[in-house]
Amino acid sequence: MAEMETGTGSAIAPVLSVRDLTTSFRVGPEWRSVVRNMSFDIAPKETVAIVGESGSGKSVTSLSVMRLLPTASSRIEGSVKLLGRELLTLEPEAMRRVRGNEIAMIFQEPMTSLNPIFPIGKQIAEAITCHQNVSNAEAKAEVLRLLDKVRIPNSKNRFDDYPHQFSGGMRQRVMIAMALASKPKLLIADEPTTALDVTIQGQILDLLKMLQDEEDMAVLFITHDMGVVAEVSDRTIVMFRGEAVETGTTDAIFNRGAHPYTRALLSAVPKLGSMGGRDRPMRFPVIDIRSGETLVPETEAAGVNEANRPILEVKNMTTRFDIRSGLLGRKSGAVHAVENVSFDLRPGETLALVGESGCGKSTTGRSITRLVEPTSGQISMDGYNVASLDSMALRRMRRSIQMVFQDPFASLDPRMSVGQAVMEPFIEHQLGSKAQAREKAANLLERVGLGADMMPRYPHEFSGGQRQRIAIARSLMLDPKVIVADEAVSALDVSIKAQVCNLLLDLQQSFNLAYLFISHDMAVVERVSHRVAVMYLGEIVEIGPRQAVFENPQHAYTKKLMAAVPVPDPSRRRVKRNLSTEEIKSPIRSLGFQPPVRQYRDVGAGHLVQL
Repeated sequence: MAEMETGTGSAIAPVLSVRDLTTSFRVGPEWRSVVRNMSFDIAPKETVAIVGESGSGKSVTSLSVMRLLPTASSRIEGSVKLLGRELLTLEPEAMRRVRGNEIAMIFQEPMTSLNPIFPIGKQIAEAITCHQNVSNAEAKAEVLRLLDKVRIPNSKNRFDDYPHQFSGGMRQRVMIAMALASKPKLLIADEPTTALDVTIQGQILDLLKMLQDEEDMAVLFITHDMGVVAEVSDRTIVMFRGEAVETGTTDAIFNRGAHPYTRALLSAVPKLGSMGGRDRPMRFPVIDIRSGETLVPETEAAGVNEANRPILEVKNMTTRFDIRSGLLGRKSGAVHAVENVSFDLRPGETLALVGESGCGKSTTGRSITRLVEPTSGQISMDGYNVASLDSMALRRMRRSIQMVFQDPFASLDPRMSVGQAVMEPFIEHQLGSKAQAREKAANLLERVGLGADMMPRYPHEFSGGQRQRIAIARSLMLDPKVIVADEAVSALDVSIKAQVCNLLLDLQQSFNLAYLFISHDMAVVERVSHRVAVMYLGEIVEIGPRQAVFENPQHAYTKKLMAAVPVPDPSRRRVKRNLSTEEIKSPIRSLGFQPPVRQYRDVGAGHLVQL
């Protein structure tokens, strides 16, 4: 077995030793390799991160180590040793005993990993009884100990709760408790924080650091987020197209990364606080992943003409959803999704709405466009009184405001070609002939970095970033004045996210577009916005110029959001944020509930903070 040299010169046997790992999948009559010649070791208590974008082979590497790939269509070659024991030649039953007992895995989406029809306590207890000879009472006691360990409040009363009764962050804690049930020597964490809000992500990262110290585990951490890598890993492997292109200590990778792809990844990472002293958005630098040359330098975006009248004005908007219960379906309460929200938006300006899931950001965007009906308030859009429009007038108004959604694959019809999808709004609104629609669609696809020759192709033939560019092109077909970007870059890899943000800034300058930019990513928001509104439980708790809000945050919730953002600085690797583990409060209110009248303090220059 290979041995690793420590800083003191003594040799430590690695927990996991991988040599020349090559994984191939059967494609027709041929075998196609997707991971090639991967070699690395992980020592006790060490965290090794594998970082790369979608399709780089990160998750296939972890599934190969666990031998979770289908045997009929996959082939794993090389050597994978756990504490000196070769895993690739183990019999299936012996490998099953290794999984969950000596190696445990946490997946990206906890809801798909948990069985929805069993209580969480029973599911964790099953993981214990499968690998240990213990009684049901002993298993339950151990489950409660684990739930306390992963900081689930009131664990005794939550033992019999089902997965749907937990938030996303708490479900991920349940998965971590299940992974720890048999005290594994190696924990594989495959994108465990990607689907979580920034504050919940910070809590999970703190929890993993603490548990690793307590349990002496080795951790293989898989992610595409370089900020997370800097905070959790001792050593880092950068993967690109199935191969490790650079390996080293995390400090060396971040400060002296040599491969062009490593430098391209790092240049695309937004760094919270990097906009100090600047009042305009900044484009991301773009580096060629093959040559390392800077293709697009970091440049300042356009400002806002304060003399322009607002194109969108929202005053005291409230949106509530009725809750009905009982045999007759009587109204028993309401979800106060958006409560007394007011703001305006000028041509050429980006106003970012930020907050955690459930705070009302997306409902605000959908209420403005009347995709959901606001309960009360005034919405003025390009001269239209939105709340009072009939169906025909609403259709005309929507030419002025368009939406770009988070998942472009879900918002594009898989049966329509890209050309048809982009042309459809122009044709439906009868703005010209099909030839004119085709010409305009071709021009817009060129503007968003695609080609007119791609019009006959279908959505599944494009990458995620390309599909989002198509969705943006479609939103521009009606020459809108406002675009609501609802988490439009959240699901994208870091370099694609940077490219799409640059595209949005370029289009804003060319067409004088106003953006309502909805996001939970504070680092991206700081980079692209002119003004920021922070939402909590349906209310705006702080709003003002981006520079004022980020450099002088006043509300406790704003400070909490900013403190939770991963910082791409390896020197912070062992820093714990000690964030509260409380779940976000419920917006459900009883019948007749009257929210308190909120007061705001003016900090100066349009910077308002809820008292």
